[in-house]
Amino acid sequence: MTTEAIRHDHTQASGTLPFLRFPDPARLFLERSRRFAALAEGHSLADWLLFLGRLTLAQHELLQAYPSLPLPDEAALSFFRNHGLPPISATAWPRDPCWREALNSLAQTLMAHAPSPAQETLKRIRTMDGAALEAIADQVLRGEFGGPDRDSIPFVAAALQVHWTSLAVELDPRAVAPLDTPGLCPCCGFLPVAGIVRMDGEIAKLRYLHCGLCNTEWHLERVTCAACREGNRIAYRYLDGCDGTVRAETCDGCKRYLKILYREKAPEADPVADDLATLALDLLVDEAGYDRMSPNLLFVP
Repeated sequence: MTTEAIRHDHTQASGTLPFLRFPDPARLFLERSRRFAALAEGHSLADWLLFLGRLTLAQHELLQAYPSLPLPDEAALSFFRNHGLPPISATAWPRDPCWREALNSLAQTLMAHAPSPAQETLKRIRTMDGAALEAIADQVLRGEFGGPDRDSIPFVAAALQVHWTSLAVELDPRAVAPLDTPGLCPCCGFLPVAGIVRMDGEIAKLRYLHCGLCNTEWHLERVTCAACREGNRIAYRYLDGCDGTVRAETCDGCKRYLKILYREKAPEADPVADDLATLALDLLVDEAGYDRMSPNLLFVP
């Protein structure tokens, strides 16, 4: 593993550039599915990555037909904005039960493609009552990944991703303000799955964090720890022999890390897919004494 220490760069002003980037519902999960398929070629975890590609394709199909859901009214949006709160909070905004229908459809679609252990999990999900599923959803949204139903978590999380993405794409950008905690999604308050250094248009070379739940992206200046805002104790670690598309941004202030994707090296890189294709980097960074800042909801360690 190679390590590069880099000091904080205070010159990256972005006051006139877009703070938020909302997901494109027509492309998000479809392109993620294609990226999983591309990453699977020659990979030691090819079968798993291909299965996740099918899962994200199913997410794409669900999102295209997802019902329109209520959003906060103007009074509520004003309150959230003035108090630095996310308008569709993962833990506070009412969860429409239609997400359970999406989960059932997802389980049915994946059954024919899932390996035997996952098939048993999918069958169990389809027999659970609403209360049991809601309890697992609460667990996922609190970031808790243990317990007797841990094998169900990636599938429940996948349905919740569709649900919250459908909410995020309908938000008015003017209704969303930065939070006091810059490492949390301004839309839903969830943690980022990874960061992306983008290479498109006016935001080229800027770093955006990508929400692990609603897939919204928000700007955070580069060489800044998303967990503690430290800027002078940052290093970047990557696997020897790799092209550096994915690096782990480690912080010696809080001893946590977040992966960063560099679109300059791979324009099609996806924060969820490329994260799961580089689990070897997580193992090495963990051995070096750093804790991962946030989960990837499609993976339960």
